[in-house]
Amino acid sequence: MAKLYLLRHLKSQWNKEKRFAGWGDNPLSDEGRAQAKEIAEKLVHEKIDKVYTSELVRNTETVLRIFETTSNQYPLFMHLDGGKRQTWGNFSDAVLQNVVLVGVSEKLNERYYGNLQGMLHEDMIKKYGEDQIHIWRRSYNVKPPGGESMKDTYKRAIPFFKKYVQKDLAAGKNVLVVASHNSLRAIVKHIENISDEDITNVELPFGALVQYEYSEGKFTKK
Repeated sequence: MAKLYLLRHLKSQWNKEKRFAGWGDNPLSDEGRAQAKEIAEKLVHEKIDKVYTSELVRNTETVLRIFETTSNQYPLFMHLDGGKRQTWGNFSDAVLQNVVLVGVSEKLNERYYGNLQGMLHEDMIKKYGEDQIHIWRRSYNVKPPGGESMKDTYKRAIPFFKKYVQKDLAAGKNVLVVASHNSLRAIVKHIENISDEDITNVELPFGALVQYEYSEGKFTKK
């Protein structure tokens, strides 16, 4: 029985400053880096065969921080979205000893927040109202100005999940997905068949770790 671990990245600098992060590529905060050891202890006895993450530095840095304290393996990042980062990042299988392969794709990026990106939550609440901001942050179908809805995020994250993650699980591999809030909420929605309405209530704190077992095409939450 294969295992799937979903981990929301640790708190970033823009999260700390209470800004809309989206695709803004900001690093982990001091608080986020300090939390890495705590999260690593939850995974230290688990066998991880493959990792997938987004290209955003707060996600890749979370992967690096976790693996520097969990094992004698180190992550080797493979870019999966085409272009020179994929073709020129080739390597021989001979280098795979003591390595955990990490597939990197923008398909797992956070929802794009458009005109809100980089702006302080407090300022946007004053401008648009708390109820509207909540709708933009948590609803399934409604887009923030110039940005993506969660439905848009679902449409890019779930095909990637099926193509790569679910394929590895079906082959018996244990997989860790380190990603952002809305891409992970999309995956949870898919796995647990959560309705468009009920997904509004699903929250994953920074560093949240969710575990499932996978067998014969079905997921069981642990």
